[in-house]
Amino acid sequence: MSSIRIPDPIRIGLVSDEPIRLEGLASIFDQPAQEGHARLIPVTGTLDELLARSTLEYLVVDLHSSSVGLKALKAIRHRRPGIRLIVIGPQGNDQLVLDSIIAGARAYLESTAGPDTVRTAIEVVTGGSIWAPRRLLSKLIDRLLKVPHSGLTSAGPHLTGRERQVLELVLMARSNREIARQLGIEERTVKAHVGRLMRKTGADNRTELSMRVLNRSLLADADIHDRRQALASHPSRKPVTD
Repeated sequence: MSSIRIPDPIRIGLVSDEPIRLEGLASIFDQPAQEGHARLIPVTGTLDELLARSTLEYLVVDLHSSSVGLKALKAIRHRRPGIRLIVIGPQGNDQLVLDSIIAGARAYLESTAGPDTVRTAIEVVTGGSIWAPRRLLSKLIDRLLKVPHSGLTSAGPHLTGRERQVLELVLMARSNREIARQLGIEERTVKAHVGRLMRKTGADNRTELSMRVLNRSLLADADIHDRRQALASHPSRKPVTD
């Protein structure tokens, strides 16, 4: 008789300055894990305390907190580059969503999102993918894969229109079968596109593909920032455009 292996529990840090919001976030974890999914355990504390826990790999960050903003997200990314962030913030601000993802967020949830949606987003992130509106993923890919004017040593890989569509859906954690159904193509064709995307980015699997695409944005963003800082110190230099 075969037994189903229960995944090890995953601890999720919760960051919010407001006790009521923190209590609401913690209540999301009251429901039992679905079959085959790891149990999620909330961990609370100050941001410094949570970042000091080297085994903590995920943080839910409430952007409504007075001390938490994009600068904090970038600081978290600098201190713990491997940590994955689930951000909850105001709705209707597409630029904030994109900026949050560029700053290291793997999910952006509007403050109106219900407990089930938040829980699903967390499970998507712990599964190695990202959670964001599809209309923004296209903009994100544009920003990540365009040839940068900032002087990076390697240009972004050239993608065909179909490869871009497949990549968007891979970032949304869609299976090959789901991608094939949505795009109206054969599943084997999807596999071929994913294989080419992996070769173009040097990734060994789908999770690494997503991470390489997202991490490229962090390198480009940091390079542009550093050059703008240098320009501010030396006004005679040519401006950087992006």
